[in-house]
Amino acid sequence: MENNETKQNLLTTCLMIVYLLILTWIIVFKMQFSIQELDHFHDINLIPFHESVIVNNRIAFSEIYKNIIVFVPFGLYVSMVKRDWSFLKKVAPIVIVSLFYEVVQFIFKIGASDITDLIGTTLGGIIGIVIYLVLRRLFKTDFKTNKILNIIAFIGTICVVILLALLVLS
Repeated sequence: MENNETKQNLLTTCLMIVYLLILTWIIVFKMQFSIQELDHFHDINLIPFHESVIVNNRIAFSEIYKNIIVFVPFGLYVSMVKRDWSFLKKVAPIVIVSLFYEVVQFIFKIGASDITDLIGTTLGGIIGIVIYLVLRRLFKTDFKTNKILNIIAFIGTICVVILLALLVLS
């Protein structure tokens, strides 16, 4: 059983690395292959749900939803890799990675740094942690939960890579 658990942990770690690489390419590089191709501007919003999400005097929820959805897997991965961490300890890397992306966008002038994005991505990660906790309670063991999530994540990763390849090649 120990050998199977080690293999599961290695698979989880590899899938998380692929996820973070794809996430970086999407968030920081805006799916471009060259920094020169990106729009360069400095913009920062420190007021939650303010200018950056207001379109025609209404909140554009689609951007908020996308930020939430894109970080749900990160909450799942953190929970799978660091099962023994407390809830708050699991939230910390989510906030740190999200903040890192916002700071990198600001430093390299490749997008708006926005507190609303930080809130949305953190919420997405928290949702991922909660989903893991529910599944762990449902399947009664970490090993079984991780095995099922690794299968889903592996299939999802292949689909995302294929989709991104099709987008890039078209």
